[in-house]
Amino acid sequence: MAELAEQTAKLALNDKAPAKAGKAKKGSGAPAPQIERPEFIEHRNRIFEELYQIQQDKVAKMPREPIVVTLPDGSTREGMSWETTPMDIANGISKSLAKRLVIAKVNGVLWDTLRPLEGNTNLELLDFETEEGKTVYWHSSAHVLGEACELHFGCHLCNGPPVENGFYYDISVPEEFGRAVSQTDYAPLEHLATKAIKEKQPFQRLELTKEDLLRMFGYNKYKVHLINDKVPDGTSTTVYRCGPLIDLCRGPHVPNTGNITAFAVMKNSASYFLGNPENDSLQRIYGISFPDKKMMAAHKLFLEEAAKRDHRKIGREQELFFFHEMSPGSAFFLPHGTRIYNTLMSFIREQYWQRGFEEVVSPNMFNVNLWKQSGHWDNYKDDMFDLEVEKEKFALKPMTCPGHCLMFGMRDRSYRELPIRFADFGVLHRNEASGALTGLTRVRRFQQDDAHIFCMQSQVKDEMRGALDFMSMVYGTFGFTFALKLSTRPEKFLGEIAVWDQAEQQLRESLDEFGAGWELNPGDGAFYGPKVDITIRDALGREFQCATIQLDFQLPERFHLQFRTGTADEMSGFQRPVIIHRAVLGSVERMIAILTENFAGKWPLWLSPRQVMVVPVTGVVYEYAEKVKQQLHEAGYFVDVDVSADTLNKKIRNAEIAQYNFICVVGAQEMEEGSVNVRCRDDVGTKAKGQTVPVTAFVQQMDVLKNAKSLESKLA
Repeated sequence: MAELAEQTAKLALNDKAPAKAGKAKKGSGAPAPQIERPEFIEHRNRIFEELYQIQQDKVAKMPREPIVVTLPDGSTREGMSWETTPMDIANGISKSLAKRLVIAKVNGVLWDTLRPLEGNTNLELLDFETEEGKTVYWHSSAHVLGEACELHFGCHLCNGPPVENGFYYDISVPEEFGRAVSQTDYAPLEHLATKAIKEKQPFQRLELTKEDLLRMFGYNKYKVHLINDKVPDGTSTTVYRCGPLIDLCRGPHVPNTGNITAFAVMKNSASYFLGNPENDSLQRIYGISFPDKKMMAAHKLFLEEAAKRDHRKIGREQELFFFHEMSPGSAFFLPHGTRIYNTLMSFIREQYWQRGFEEVVSPNMFNVNLWKQSGHWDNYKDDMFDLEVEKEKFALKPMTCPGHCLMFGMRDRSYRELPIRFADFGVLHRNEASGALTGLTRVRRFQQDDAHIFCMQSQVKDEMRGALDFMSMVYGTFGFTFALKLSTRPEKFLGEIAVWDQAEQQLRESLDEFGAGWELNPGDGAFYGPKVDITIRDALGREFQCATIQLDFQLPERFHLQFRTGTADEMSGFQRPVIIHRAVLGSVERMIAILTENFAGKWPLWLSPRQVMVVPVTGVVYEYAEKVKQQLHEAGYFVDVDVSADTLNKKIRNAEIAQYNFICVVGAQEMEEGSVNVRCRDDVGTKAKGQTVPVTAFVQQMDVLKNAKSLESKLA
């Protein structure tokens, strides 16, 4: 074992020059070359066959005893230990259930449906419609993709996890293949995957010692690294086989590859092993699969619609923002994009005024000792930009809470001042990996509607109620529905468990009183306290996590924050405040991306960067058109006039494509009357011929829509 470990430790993870993902040549439909079947496939299989038989012999010798299987509805089924499988139970209930079955849960643990039960069991049978079922289904599909990749490229596999919408595999393509992955490889990969699916290859589970794992995967330096890193000496883990593929995997999996009905390769990109730019450059191939071909067709239609709504595409077309290589991950907001940005911030500021928040401005750079005191340095330093100033290390702030703690602690505080609600739109920086940067949804420089509420424990429920109401009002204005999750203590946390338990109980009670329904999300809290995560759903049914409300008993301790309680006893006259971290929009940049795609660039009037286009019929009324523009501008609206040489119909069409909420056509009659002929973008009945109204009346009607923050631009 020591000799083998020494040999594998010499394998370098950074011995290749980075390679970019390949692109298909235009007009090239020829399949990519396929190399000979790699020898390592037979090497793995020989070891698997040898050890799998030993495992099966052990299972055959296990004592068979009657067991009771309890289903979620309380009903029971009888079985035999080491013989009865979850699939047997499913078949005993109904054939249709067995056909839909993806995975089982045995005493709360995910379990292969063909793996024998070992004793009395609480059993759940999960299909694709469950989150866990979907995850397992896509994980199994990743193995099918891995099989196809090995056969097509002769590559070494790295990681192949399920993700939010499908799965991917990171692979190291051998030099003899001659090029990087491109779109020409998709069809051959899908052909090999379809072949594997038709063969109904069973997923076979085998438990191996670390020594046997290193013997099996010694040819693959990436697997060797994962084994040495993840599997402690003297322990074991599992591999799974389907067809010629054997992969390091905890499982579980679907019964066989035939359970995968529809399979497609979607895209490819470059990546780094373990996401570290210091390691080898790899090729990442994404796929998607479904148990029904209609679901695949619907998914592809969804992707087409999502592509039309892509905020990066609309951002370019509407000249809202752009990115430049001179400042990666930092958006340049153009005038029209800045209008949206400022409107969103003004919206939140209005609510701050009504809800008793005080806006503050805090520094953008702090000595790292602040982050060490707060605990962020140990947990977050890799995601921070740091720099040296006069031999002292400083860092750009990735969040505002430590600075707000300094503000609270700058003088004595009294219980009469609480709650204190500090709000801050300060600029934040986070050192995201270049490969993770994605339009406005993942950036390095951003602002958010960050606020921190310093309150007494007796005020927590009221403040939580206010924070949830704030969130509900804002999301309702955007037309979003939302779901709530309570995320509890993670593995790495600060403070005492008793304090965490108290905080989590207060959040539970606040959520129950809010009455919107919520789910428990164990172990996903922040390192300093439990939190409520709010997931919104947009017009396409996609989910995004934006708002967060976090309860924090730790930072007040670390910053020695206190307030006078008003008691006569000087020794007990001080208490620690509780901090509630909250953001509703979250990152303003990310919210603009979500809103852009939600509205498909058809902004509601109150948020629109292009509200009115004035279209003069002839040059005779150009002066009147400019006068109308000035009237609307003075009323607070974004207005343009089209005095180009285009025809009237072309001008109107251009304004429609640009998504102006209202098009005001003016001619001699309108000039004489002091009116405009209004066409509403969201009212089909006015597009052929609008309604003529006085300019003052038009402004009043727009004011009603704007103040109500209506999602439709229809005049009363």
